[in-house]
Amino acid sequence: MNYNDLVTLGIAFGLGLLVGLQRQKANDEMAGVRTFTLIGILGVLSGFLTRDYGNPYILPILGIAVTALLVIANFVKLKKLTHPDVGQTTEVAALLMFAIGAYLVMGDRVLGVIMGASMAVLLHLKDWLHSFIDRLKDKDIAAIMTFVGISLVVLPILPNKTFGPYQVLNPQNIWLMVTLIVGLSVLGYFIYKFVGKKVGIISNGVLGGLISSTATTVSYAKKTADTAGIGKLAAFVITTASTIALARVMVEVIVVIPEKIPEMLLPLLFQFVVMALVCVVLFYTITKDSSDEKMPEPSNPAQFKSALLFGLLYGLILLAVAFAKEEFGNEALYAVAIISGLTDVDAITLSLSQLVKGGSLETTTGWRLILLASLSNLVFKGIVAAVMGTRELTKWIAYSFGVAVVAGVLLIWLWPTNWHF
Repeated sequence: MNYNDLVTLGIAFGLGLLVGLQRQKANDEMAGVRTFTLIGILGVLSGFLTRDYGNPYILPILGIAVTALLVIANFVKLKKLTHPDVGQTTEVAALLMFAIGAYLVMGDRVLGVIMGASMAVLLHLKDWLHSFIDRLKDKDIAAIMTFVGISLVVLPILPNKTFGPYQVLNPQNIWLMVTLIVGLSVLGYFIYKFVGKKVGIISNGVLGGLISSTATTVSYAKKTADTAGIGKLAAFVITTASTIALARVMVEVIVVIPEKIPEMLLPLLFQFVVMALVCVVLFYTITKDSSDEKMPEPSNPAQFKSALLFGLLYGLILLAVAFAKEEFGNEALYAVAIISGLTDVDAITLSLSQLVKGGSLETTTGWRLILLASLSNLVFKGIVAAVMGTRELTKWIAYSFGVAVVAGVLLIWLWPTNWHF
């Protein structure tokens, strides 16, 4: 007896029960728990017969037979019911169940289990998915489609070769980084859309950091000029957004150079903890009356123009970093990090991470430059808050960002080279 075949049969039985349970619970009149279980078993049996007898026609013939039965059942349903359901979800699910049963035998069993379980979950989420789609606006659809275009259309067709001076411009690599940044922003945007308005000021700062900490700084600085007495609250949201922006930087480092996590991450994590503690202190100084303030509606983070501009900026910083390193050595990279950090921390982080990945930059220098760029960005946002916001906001931002900048400078200066995970 082949116990492996028994396991396969048991898996098909379980998946058929799972999908059939969902269909029957949804009051589907076409097929329920018994029918889907039998279809799954029939798929496995088709695979067994095809494998054991080496006949490639058995599987497609039985598949056509299942299709014919579904067509007949649909015809009977249309004749019998006064208002029949014209959807094809159950029919497609039944055919997929048959195919999964066969694939459990003829293909990868683990992948078959994943497909069967995913189908059950997808069928179960029908109401939630419909509700989600109903709540989408035109700009939300545009964000999704733009991200799909950026990641699944543009990225695969770009050449995976290096061009230009210093051989650092790889179109596919540059666009991959664009996809990463846009993806993080889109994720934060949709989290805000569906939960951000309900969970208070902490989420406003967190989501602001995911979407754009600079945009959050501008929005809340303007808000303090229009609404009296919210300077401390705005400082908390801006500081929280900047703290999450640092966490975003760490995610970028992890994605680009996972092999360097032990050396790169600990000092950045230490800086994150310092800034998080500053946020905690600010939070407990905020009065309860301020907790109803809402985060300004963010704009669409997935715009092709913005993605293209980020790609150009990233390419320019790659060239600037390569030029500075080649002509002036590592010391010049500190100036590049400060200047680049004023405009965009993501681009300089990804550029430096690529250098560390290629082995042309030491990890101890790499994380210091990334942290320096983050501190430069903090100073820039502090100036923006002071120029656009009230005196109260400027005071609290000076406290919070001041602590963060001092801690970061001490880390860059005093962190021992042998301290890492």
